[in-house]
Amino acid sequence: MEFDPALLAEKEVYKLLSGSVVPRPIAWVSTVSDDGEPNLAPFSFFNVASRNPPMLSISIGPGVGEREGTEKDTLVNIRSQKEFVINVAPVFLGNEMQKSAGNFPSAVNEFDAAGVTPIDSTIVKPKRVMEAPIQMECLLEKIIPLGTDHLIIGKMVRYHIKEEYYLGNYKINLDQLQPLGRLAGNFSENKDFFTLPR
Repeated sequence: MEFDPALLAEKEVYKLLSGSVVPRPIAWVSTVSDDGEPNLAPFSFFNVASRNPPMLSISIGPGVGEREGTEKDTLVNIRSQKEFVINVAPVFLGNEMQKSAGNFPSAVNEFDAAGVTPIDSTIVKPKRVMEAPIQMECLLEKIIPLGTDHLIIGKMVRYHIKEEYYLGNYKINLDQLQPLGRLAGNFSENKDFFTLPR
């Protein structure tokens, strides 16, 4: 079968992409508004953008549902404050992460809604998720509008990891971390790692 994306609806193309580019890591992004309101939301269009200097990328689409046609609070806050934190969500935090994805009004504190604990960052204003094994503080490098979405590039300025997830020599214990991945509308549990050839 063959598809011409120019002849498909946006939702149809999205289904093909989100079901093919898998599993995708999830950036659990914490930000703060001009008024000091904390925000926490997950995004699965997430990756490393540069190793030197270390930069991370997240792509944020437009609001959905009753907030269709608006910009998501995460994008508004990053554009305004130029800072954010990417928290890594393992499997055991999946339910909490999903709760924070709700279509909340801007005044709602998603840390409270998700039942997770905000803790101070070292450099940036947005709080980190205490329960997350890994947290990366970022300063905004640039925002690139791409079609309906915005690609955000952030420079990582602090990296936090809980001791039990660190193997030494700057290596992560992935068996312990059990990072959560996104598969179209479902999630994946990353485990049973192996090397090639088998």
